[in-house]
Amino acid sequence: MKRRSEEYFDFLSLEKNASRNTIASYRLDIGRYVRFLEGRAVTHPDQITDELVVAFLDTLRAKQLSPRSVTRCISSLNGFHKFLVGEGVTKKNPMEGIDVPKLERSLPDVLSQAEVESILSQFDREPPPASDRTRRLIFRDRAILEVLYATGIRVSELIRLKQRDVLESQGIVRVFGKGSKERLVPIGDSALRWIARYKTDCRSALALRGTGLDALFLNARGKPMTRMAIWKIVQASTRKAGIGKEVHPHTFRHSFATHLLEGGADLRAVQEMLGHSDISTTQIYTHIDREYLKEVHRTFHPRG
Repeated sequence: MKRRSEEYFDFLSLEKNASRNTIASYRLDIGRYVRFLEGRAVTHPDQITDELVVAFLDTLRAKQLSPRSVTRCISSLNGFHKFLVGEGVTKKNPMEGIDVPKLERSLPDVLSQAEVESILSQFDREPPPASDRTRRLIFRDRAILEVLYATGIRVSELIRLKQRDVLESQGIVRVFGKGSKERLVPIGDSALRWIARYKTDCRSALALRGTGLDALFLNARGKPMTRMAIWKIVQASTRKAGIGKEVHPHTFRHSFATHLLEGGADLRAVQEMLGHSDISTTQIYTHIDREYLKEVHRTFHPRG
């Protein structure tokens, strides 16, 4: 269980762009939970029942934790168990029978369209690299960023993409999301061009080095990319573009959704592309859209 919890903290940091304070709180909550489970000889998520979860929450109340701390802990456990199901570690989610109080959700950071363009176009401004190997990796990195922004897919979905999942003639990619649920997501011409260039000039050479099989994106050793590798590419590219914001891979997903809604896209269409099972998850982007509209009003209205 400890190993699974560490995987979850990596997921929160690298994919969900959680703050250090948030991760520290989750570590506290889930650390207590794992120790409680170990004390009852629980070694696998399949062994966890809703009765065990209720018993754990009762121990928190017995310690006279504040109602807000207990609520936060319930939210932490809910996220942890959803992650375990999404990763295929277990099919059981013992939190389904637990009432999960809603905590106030903060608006995610997004990039402006100009900032996205600056990140992507900085590859064009760089001098040609000295080695063929470095040049190939530049093609790969540009293709990765193009796909993140063009499709809004999660990092976990990106690293699972296969070559056969890119349906160029139809302009879509087949994505396997949480719980291996399949969805089809449109992808633009720019991203398809960079995928084609990467496959022609880079991937074939990388594939000779390792056992990446049909994985679309490979590392320098010819193996499938990791979440950490994608995070480093995003960080390096953002820094080179001179963007001062804290940008993570998930920021591209937030920006994808926000820019679609700013352009007039239907909320349910965006929900489908993002793979949200509940439209309330997608609706957070309508709040961002309203902030954008208010900023436009303040900027351009004569009495703004």
